[in-house]
Amino acid sequence: MTGPGTDDLPSAGPQSHTAAGHHRVVLTGLGVLSSIGTGVEEFTRALRAGECGAGPITKFDTTGFPHTLGHEVTGFDPARWIHRTPVEQLGRATRFAVAAARMAVEDAGVEPEQLGALRGMITIGTTDGESSELDDLVEAALAEGTGRTDPVAAGRLPAHRLAVAVAKELRLSRVTPAVLGTACAAGNYAIGDGFDAVRSGEVDFALVGGSDAICRRTFAGFSRLGLVSPDRCRPFDADREGLLTAEGAGVLVLETLESALRRGARIYAELLGYGLNCDAHHPTAPDQASVGRCMELALADAGVKPAEVDLVSAHGTGTKTNDITETRAIREVFGDTPPRVVALKSMLGHSMGAASALGAAASALALAHGFIPPTVNHRTTDPQCPIDCVPNESVPARLRVVVNNGLAFGGNNASVVLGHFDEQFAPHGNQKEPAS
Repeated sequence: MTGPGTDDLPSAGPQSHTAAGHHRVVLTGLGVLSSIGTGVEEFTRALRAGECGAGPITKFDTTGFPHTLGHEVTGFDPARWIHRTPVEQLGRATRFAVAAARMAVEDAGVEPEQLGALRGMITIGTTDGESSELDDLVEAALAEGTGRTDPVAAGRLPAHRLAVAVAKELRLSRVTPAVLGTACAAGNYAIGDGFDAVRSGEVDFALVGGSDAICRRTFAGFSRLGLVSPDRCRPFDADREGLLTAEGAGVLVLETLESALRRGARIYAELLGYGLNCDAHHPTAPDQASVGRCMELALADAGVKPAEVDLVSAHGTGTKTNDITETRAIREVFGDTPPRVVALKSMLGHSMGAASALGAAASALALAHGFIPPTVNHRTTDPQCPIDCVPNESVPARLRVVVNNGLAFGGNNASVVLGHFDEQFAPHGNQKEPAS
């Protein structure tokens, strides 16, 4: 897509609002790094094909662990995407975030220089920050036996660099960078943050999403909890044995509908609303009522009725407790005939803070291209998870609305509602009457 001229971009000043005082917000660019593909085209193809990115973990020594599979990003060349920052100064998760942001901006058809004069927001969610770099730093210090640390390596550790490095690399001088550490729901938290800023007119655009690199600390934690699968992640399956940790990044470009139409941008989806809550019910176990309430809050914010939802992109970790609890919450909200439910972690693994951002990207692609990605590795649906999880093969579908869930330890829940773009549909009570 050819980038627009400067005149096509929104002015840096205030923009006109809708009658309710809110802009409609659309998603016009996607940047993706995952175990099944890098970039929109590769990611879309892999989603349609139902590919699974599981394989032996190579980023750290897994000796002594009972199970040693994970989902790593392969074939990633940071120099392809990072041009203005010395790559060695950036940790792996930060490299992912910067690369995904540049991909998203390019995919949106704008030049970073054109964004530089605009008010913007960069919000990146994460679980581990640069814990993988800390793992390497400690290992190197122990191996040398000197107690000294490499100052360049130490400089890669601050988690705030996941957002700051994006601003520096793209030379966005009028942005507010932030990193949210709300664990496995962090990507959706970041999307909600940018959505609020764009729809209120506080900023002209937002780069939002999540990034995490696979690390020994988190893998060891899940392993000690007995939640790591010996072979594949099988959400909602009667024989599921757990999750597989993963890495990756997803960054979305959000802008107002006015801006997107003015510059003739491709619109993947409209962001309709979101919901957040934190129940602090248990350090690790989700609470059914709270998960259901989070989805209800998102639907209310979006102005969408449960019957209008065609698909739920579930948190779907493949653990015994999560899948049953989330299924019950979905049926509580949507009734005895809920929409189809897909668990992308069967393909992508659990990429922590990037998970719900990648889920939002996949949801937008499903809406734009008319298909539902499958829940792969599926054998037999657990009777306690009575849903259609779209087993093993993608299906064509004209989707109207998708709910994307992110559930985190400590009861941090976040749901985002995305809709197929339609100029006749406006959220927040501004729906136009359908033509007779």
